[in-house]
Amino acid sequence: MSAPKAVSVPATASVPEIRRAGVVGGGRMGAGIAEVCARAGLDTVVCEADAGAARDARDRVARSLGNAVARGRVTPAERDDALAALAFTTSLDALADRQLVVEAVPEDAGLKAEVFAALDKTVEDPAAVLATTTSSIPVMRLGMATTRADRVVGLHFFNPVPVMPLVEVVASLHTGRETLAAAEHFAATTLGRDVVRARDRAGFVVNALLVPYLLAAVRMAESGFATPEDIDTGMRQGCAHPMGPLALADLIGLDTLTAIAESLYEEFREPLYAPPPLLRRMTDAGLLGRKSGQGFHAYPARDG
Repeated sequence: MSAPKAVSVPATASVPEIRRAGVVGGGRMGAGIAEVCARAGLDTVVCEADAGAARDARDRVARSLGNAVARGRVTPAERDDALAALAFTTSLDALADRQLVVEAVPEDAGLKAEVFAALDKTVEDPAAVLATTTSSIPVMRLGMATTRADRVVGLHFFNPVPVMPLVEVVASLHTGRETLAAAEHFAATTLGRDVVRARDRAGFVVNALLVPYLLAAVRMAESGFATPEDIDTGMRQGCAHPMGPLALADLIGLDTLTAIAESLYEEFREPLYAPPPLLRRMTDAGLLGRKSGQGFHAYPARDG
């Protein structure tokens, strides 16, 4: 099996240019994807479950763009143009004319499959790309929830999306060549991301390597071998990692990490992928990391 490698996708006449994008889900990941689409000049529609969630999504993007202006990453005019390119809705019907729709709902296989089944009935263009941001659920399973599995592909972004340059592009056994080419062109050329191809196996490239490391840190804390603070300090100062593993787990979300680990363990049945009891208990207790204000570390100012 050849190793996945970075790909560069040139603009060609055979790859239609995507100008109308949709995002289902306006949480941290969905809002970040919507932001980079809007900053790339795309007409972007974000669909959320209700009006309150749609307002939160809009606020999330506005805050992120404001921070980007403060740090000199975008100009005030570019921020205004991006906000003008965005629309927020509670109706999937608003995505009917989209050329590409990215699903960014929580990491739950049943919920994601429901979204794809609904998009299959809503998105009118049979050539539209239906993409998932899943980090661990088989793309094949989500494609099979539609009547156009050949148009379904994985586009796995990384949090925070406006900052992290990588996208894993994942083709299932059904994904068509045209779909793969369109997805790669969209990620690499339209959004300016770095792209790697990954096989449709749980965890793809990055999480298959990262999650066992994070779970090992959880087990170390669980056993009392070292405190969370010392574990994170050790990896930052001893290995030059920008963030310790438990702080990274908090950033990802302990519920999301648990879901990814469960998918990895279900696929590979390797003990290193099994969620430790402490991780499950913290998730059950609502100690989810940054988004709840408490995980392995405390976060007094809640991360919206």
